[in-house]
Amino acid sequence: MRIVIVFVILFFNFFAATASEKQKVLFDCDLGGDIDDAFALALLLSSPEFEVLGLIMDHGNTVKRAQVAARFLYECGLEQIPIVVGKPTPLIVGQDSTIAGDAPQFAWAKGFNKLKPIKQNAADFIIEKLKANPGQIILFTVGPVPNINEVLKKDPQVLRLAKRVVSMFGSFYMGYKLGSPPEPEWNVKADVEAARSLIQAGIEPLLAGLDVTAFVKLKKPERLRLLYRNSPLTNALCALYSLWLYEPYAEETPTLYDPVAVGLVLWPDLFETKRVHIEIDEYGNTIIDEGKSPNCEIAIHIQQDEFIRRMMKRLLLQNFMPAFNSQLKMER
Repeated sequence: MRIVIVFVILFFNFFAATASEKQKVLFDCDLGGDIDDAFALALLLSSPEFEVLGLIMDHGNTVKRAQVAARFLYECGLEQIPIVVGKPTPLIVGQDSTIAGDAPQFAWAKGFNKLKPIKQNAADFIIEKLKANPGQIILFTVGPVPNINEVLKKDPQVLRLAKRVVSMFGSFYMGYKLGSPPEPEWNVKADVEAARSLIQAGIEPLLAGLDVTAFVKLKKPERLRLLYRNSPLTNALCALYSLWLYEPYAEETPTLYDPVAVGLVLWPDLFETKRVHIEIDEYGNTIIDEGKSPNCEIAIHIQQDEFIRRMMKRLLLQNFMPAFNSQLKMER
């Protein structure tokens, strides 16, 4: 009888420990541009399955993107998560653009200095984390990938240490408008060289392209529920959404491209995927070559209504309390 009791205790302890293990993730994004980055970050932070090892800012004015990330984390009481500033780049590679311009969302964090990014270079940070946690980290990229290009230049093999690279990336069978033909997707065309480096790295990234992300719309009833929730996280989202509407391309009903990449890991049952070989041309078109061996896995179908339902549940039922979180940190 004693042996049986010991076995039962060990059995439940094992599964309790397994259930408590969190998936380590790194999150590379261009927060402060389109509004979908903020929603992807919110979904990531609201998901207890994840241990976020760092937020890495990429493309354009990475310093001001990091300032938005810092206020976002501070408002939620999550100051322990490192923020890393990637290399600033022109907003459109190859054009005479500047990194000095202000996106409307930058106003939300202007002058904020209560939380600051770490000093480490973004590429070095990613390499260090992957080497310290081989086979354990999912690396999310939901913006252009200049940081990943820098990583691969420094260490061409290091991404093989990731458990998986999951990206919002590409247009394979459909473009931005539902049913339209494929076209260059922003995260690819913004830095074609970097995009090619990711695809050619030999890691078979999992890609959420326009084929699944363009379906995910945040309609008015959902936006109102977020407004009425009145929590630190939902207040941040609503503030950033209000500012984002000043972007010339913004529409009242936003498309939430980037959260879909996070959803691919959280809820794989909502997706159908396919292994394919893609090539990227000089314009950023992601072209499928059926005659070659696969070099990536792409999502080709999403249950969008269920995805929105599950995402909204996460965003509404989270309960970040900054003062309480800070007290817990002091007691530790």
